[in-house]
Amino acid sequence: MNTQSKLLELAESERPQERLERLGPGALSDSELLAMILRSGSKGYNVLEVASQLLKQAGSLAGLVSWDDSAFKEIRGIGTVKALQLVTVVEICRRVIANPSEASPTIDDPEKAFRLIQPSAMGLEVEKFWTLCLNRKNRLIRTCEVTSGTASNSLVHPREVFRDAIRYGASAVICVHNHPSGDPSPSAADIAVTRKLKEAAQIIGIDLLDHVIAGDAQSDPRGQGFYSFQGSGLL
Repeated sequence: MNTQSKLLELAESERPQERLERLGPGALSDSELLAMILRSGSKGYNVLEVASQLLKQAGSLAGLVSWDDSAFKEIRGIGTVKALQLVTVVEICRRVIANPSEASPTIDDPEKAFRLIQPSAMGLEVEKFWTLCLNRKNRLIRTCEVTSGTASNSLVHPREVFRDAIRYGASAVICVHNHPSGDPSPSAADIAVTRKLKEAAQIIGIDLLDHVIAGDAQSDPRGQGFYSFQGSGLL
């Protein structure tokens, strides 16, 4: 009989997923958190036992930060796929630790807004619209994707833009949308939407700091790669 134990095969009271859903991540032990990543154990070892063995060998969760995939694969029940998953989580932790301020960068000019969205906008064949929710010091609270449409339709309603801003308690927003053509020059529709957003912002009491159009430098007549309504005096 195959004794490989997956999370769903554990008694309900022992399932980390059940505890996570009911009590939140703070209620889970270190081994349970690892079990959520591992998902399954091996013959003779259920997933919680594998997670416990990991912690025993590393000494703590922090001890895992120095492990590579070969170290993970030395633990019974961890093969190549699981080892690579764990290495990925470790690398994410390293980057967060190394760059704690990146979690909430200050976005106080159009180029910073453009650079923030550029990785998400690069290569898109449709137009997307994002709201950057900011606090009073212009630090990023959250990036929210508002709409995603066709290459010829970038319409967005102010209520969609400010819904998330209100939800996350933003003091100000910067709106960003992309032009798949790469030319960030504003269309008549872009100008009209910006006017509506400005009017809505004044009524709601959340500052609209800018509306930035993301393109690429090669297709931009000005060579910048983005267009700023604020910088162009249209906001």
